Amino acid sequence: MTLDQKLDQYAELIVKRGVNVQPGQTIILYAAVDEAYFARKIVAAAYRAGAHEVVLEWSDQQINKAFLTHTSLERLANVPEYDILKANTLMANNASRISLVSQDPDGLAGVDSTRLQTMTKANQKAFTSVREATMKDDISWLVVAAAGQAWAEKVFPDLSGQAAVNRLWEEILKDVRIDDTSDAIDHWNHHIKKLQAKADWLNQQNFKALHYKNAKSDFTIGLAEGHIWEAAISQDKAGNIFIPNMPTEEVFTAPDNRHIDGHVAATMPLSYQGNLIDNIALDFKDGRIIDATATRGENVLKQLIETDDGSKSLGEVSLVPDPSPISQSGILFYNTLFDENASDHLAIGAAYASNISDGKTASPESLASRGWNISDVHVDFMIGSSDMMIDGITQDNHSVPVFRNGDWA
Repeated sequence: MTLDQKLDQYAELIVKRGVNVQPGQTIILYAAVDEAYFARKIVAAAYRAGAHEVVLEWSDQQINKAFLTHTSLERLANVPEYDILKANTLMANNASRISLVSQDPDGLAGVDSTRLQTMTKANQKAFTSVREATMKDDISWLVVAAAGQAWAEKVFPDLSGQAAVNRLWEEILKDVRIDDTSDAIDHWNHHIKKLQAKADWLNQQNFKALHYKNAKSDFTIGLAEGHIWEAAISQDKAGNIFIPNMPTEEVFTAPDNRHIDGHVAATMPLSYQGNLIDNIALDFKDGRIIDATATRGENVLKQLIETDDGSKSLGEVSLVPDPSPISQSGILFYNTLFDENASDHLAIGAAYASNISDGKTASPESLASRGWNISDVHVDFMIGSSDMMIDGITQDNHSVPVFRNGDWA
């Protein structure tokens, strides 16, 4: 197939198997203006699948940087009511969300971290309805990638321009299981079964904690009471099955935010809000971050941790074998969607409601009493390695091997 034909297949995969567009649905597509060509393919596929309306939310990183740099702090701290009304209306109509990520990992470097955090907090408060609908799987949602030029040149510094873009498209399409020989949806159905088998085994074990150890980290992380391991697929409140992330190689659940202790060191950089954060190191005691350092982007990291009370703890623990295809490619993507699927990872901030029993119906206060973390942020960072050892701690304090040398035991 030509690249254009593969992009057609990718758009169909996003619509039919990813967000699983249903007849009569409203779809929100978030995309950078540079990706208009591929965005049009997604829109066309969504309408062919019966979408009632596709709402485009365009962005431009350079324009956003100018806004962050020059507007008043008052404006950064206050989102216009018309934007809030639009978001609330879309969520009230159960609009599905497709986020097309493609931007420069360094695109907001140099923006004052306080100004960036001011805007972030304002958006988090203003768009609570969107965040809650997503975290609770009330709606179907999907994060996928497109090959932006600045991002491509960061990943492949020996290439430039269209050559870099084509090379990044090659990797994206491979990692979402699109090739010349077989049907991508069949590929995904097989892959989902394999991941779900791992989640089923972990749910049967019902560990109360996991102990991690490699050359950089040594920590124990409790698992929330009634935690549920998930993999690959989710179900929205209308009963539609969707895939939140493409690619995905992870099996994940909710930690117990009262029982996290030890030293955690990242093994990959984190691209967060257009800034790279290198060599993250966190110390935990009784579920709380008590010290945080980074060799680059430390101010951004500390601002993230200070977002609210829940951002001082964790909301996700995720297992990804080092032999996963993305890890074995040897490519550092500087993009969490890909790098988290090459590595075990944790998330600072909110837990998913689907990762705890009764999570979609019980009150937040009830869930919090079982160790479920509440926050306005959810930011993954990568900690996996080929020497990672993970043991599950049973309810009667026995150890069961889960990972040995970075792979399933």
